[in-house]
Amino acid sequence: MSGRRIHSGASAAPLLILTAAVLWGLLGILGKQAQAAGVGPLEVAFWRAVLGGGLFALHALLTRAALPRGRDLLVTAAFGVVGVSVFYGAYQLAVRSGGASLASVLLYTAPAFVALLGWLFLRDRLGRRELLAVGGTLAGIALISFGGGEGVQASGAALAWGLLSGFTYSLYYLYGKAFFDRYSPSALFAVALPVGALGLLPFLSFTPKTGGAWLSLGGLALLCTYLAYLAYSAGLKHLPATRASVIASLEPVVAAGLAALVFGERLSPLALLGAALVIGAALTLSVQKPQEAHPVIE
Repeated sequence: MSGRRIHSGASAAPLLILTAAVLWGLLGILGKQAQAAGVGPLEVAFWRAVLGGGLFALHALLTRAALPRGRDLLVTAAFGVVGVSVFYGAYQLAVRSGGASLASVLLYTAPAFVALLGWLFLRDRLGRRELLAVGGTLAGIALISFGGGEGVQASGAALAWGLLSGFTYSLYYLYGKAFFDRYSPSALFAVALPVGALGLLPFLSFTPKTGGAWLSLGGLALLCTYLAYLAYSAGLKHLPATRASVIASLEPVVAAGLAALVFGERLSPLALLGAALVIGAALTLSVQKPQEAHPVIE
């Protein structure tokens, strides 16, 4: 019976990873819909952190997961400020400045940042493949900035917020490498997300929200944060990290397709080439170092 369960889990693993990629692809779409309904980008990030943190806290409570304590609690709180306050906020500001498709592509500069941070702080070697991928990422960003597209604003602000979101997203790897083997990720996010929400609070101006705005905000928390993590982590138990990363890289493709369908966003051919370079560089780094394939949650 246990053998059947293992086989069933392994056969469903690619579908679970694909589900996570699709759900993450909704990040910019739901965020842009909430912003179109009058919710500011930082307030969108705030409610994603508050509602998502509540779901993780409930999960940790029901599974009796041990919360971090002492120094680990302080580090997790600090991660909440950078990995949630800054990351969630920067991503939504990138969506506002440049569009959902552009924000999703720029998020995939994270593996290049991981390679550079590993070289700086973990003494990881930067080989030919890593240098080629970092160079490809930079070339891709340059092509995107010159290419633009219909409904896409490749402005300095859009690129800056997108790159900041990619950089802060890359910190999930450094944090996860130290903590995800010692604590349940649900318990860690039950702490980090509420702290991240508090970090955003001083910069907010709350606005009245329609039912549609609340629906988008709830979708960001439930679909793009909580369920996407559950699907990805469940799939990763039965699938090599490299293969999981390849499947998850469909996320910006999903985001671009939905942005074109819902908002009329279309990257120019030059920008599409740049996007392909960025995603290709991410895949190159994932194949080189499977354990760094993809941060745990977006």
